[in-house]
Amino acid sequence: MKMTMLKALGTSAVLSVLTAGSGFATECIAPANPGGGWDFTCRQISNIMYDLKVVDAPVQVTNMAGGGGGIAYANVVTERNDDADVFVAASSATTTRLAQNAYAGMTADQVRFVGAIGADPGVIVVAKDSPLMNLADMVAAIKADPGSIAFAGGSAVGGFDHMKPLQIMKAAGFDDITKIKYISVDGGADAITQTVGGFTQAMTGDMSEIVGFIKSGDVRALAVLTEERVPGFEDIPTAREQGFDVVAVNWRGVYVPKGISDEEFNVWATRLQAVAESEQWKTAMTENGLAPFIKIGADFQTWVDGVIAETVVLSREIGVIQ
Repeated sequence: MKMTMLKALGTSAVLSVLTAGSGFATECIAPANPGGGWDFTCRQISNIMYDLKVVDAPVQVTNMAGGGGGIAYANVVTERNDDADVFVAASSATTTRLAQNAYAGMTADQVRFVGAIGADPGVIVVAKDSPLMNLADMVAAIKADPGSIAFAGGSAVGGFDHMKPLQIMKAAGFDDITKIKYISVDGGADAITQTVGGFTQAMTGDMSEIVGFIKSGDVRALAVLTEERVPGFEDIPTAREQGFDVVAVNWRGVYVPKGISDEEFNVWATRLQAVAESEQWKTAMTENGLAPFIKIGADFQTWVDGVIAETVVLSREIGVIQ
């Protein structure tokens, strides 16, 4: 189905659909239990949509945990393919799992990705007394002896945290990424502990996981994997600044059923754009360590397709998928 850009609809047409019908009820599915990132995305976006009056009734939030997001994905694809009143919280974990066929054969083209409006920036971190001072030092050490640097991360082998150092090394021209050591632990806090304790030489994770450790001086961030430096952490250089063209952010966004019309899709895109531009969302990002990252509509779908394609290649190289 061809995706149309927001500008293809006149403002009056979009607004008429946004507010049509009294008692209009919408639902956001969080594909996990309360308290996680997907739950945060659903509840924040839903509340702000109602505050902004781009929906005319409070949005129902439904927690549908299971299968790393796969239960919710299957529900939307098989049961609600043409339901224009539902949207689902998504993140980088969603696209990684789709790329690795973790959703029982379901594919990314079975839904429509609306957009992302914030991101938890990826980071590469070392202990405060590490001899590695920048990404160039890290890359040189791995090229000289791939086993000398072990990364700790909170995702499973082949997950999003694992992918970050692989992307950097690929950008550095190092092709034998199977030699890069990655240790999966139970969350970012454990990954930091491994690195501070000297059990691993680096940590790969997200900015929100390291803020307290950065402020305490226990760790140093070699790079943030964003397009630009993160507000509030301007002393941390990007990978791009250091000559490695890698952007890896745990984006926060949503998808909708594939079977809805282009007009209905554009309604959701317009609502999401309104949230992205709101002071309420900017405050929520600041309070929760998120960086600006706005991609909405056809541009976002194109970006998602590219990320999935890259993840498939890396996943095959390390043997996660065949």
